[in-house]
Amino acid sequence: MIVQDLKKVYLKDLQKLKEEISLYRDEQSLWKIEKEISNSAGNLCLHLIGNLNHFIGATMGHSGYVRNRDQEFAAKNILQKELIKMVEETIEVVDKTLSSTKDEELVKEYPLVVFKEKMTTGYFLFHLVGHLSYHLGQINYHRRLVAL
Repeated sequence: MIVQDLKKVYLKDLQKLKEEISLYRDEQSLWKIEKEISNSAGNLCLHLIGNLNHFIGATMGHSGYVRNRDQEFAAKNILQKELIKMVEETIEVVDKTLSSTKDEELVKEYPLVVFKEKMTTGYFLFHLVGHLSYHLGQINYHRRLVAL
């Protein structure tokens, strides 16, 4: 039951990510940075895609995804429709992986050491959903800021 509730939150927030990216009026705005904003919405979107595909898709679901974290922040000017497609593919991966995850697995040790110490899979899934929400809020704020 807990995994399925977590899955609902992930899928809701990923749909919101897709919506936020689609609400940008032009391609250039997605990649705009100014003043003390160091990450564009495009790069934050790529970061979330990479993060979830790596930690949920590859590590838990054995999808074969290989992450290039540096590229998540270095890439520029990927088309809006391509970002949306990548979010849709991430939705499928998260849905598939969490649909096959049982609640009993939440108390097991997560296969990777991420924060210099071992943690349960449940703890890390809660962390990842917070990470998604945090950057989703940044993208929402960025979109409204660059639209001014």
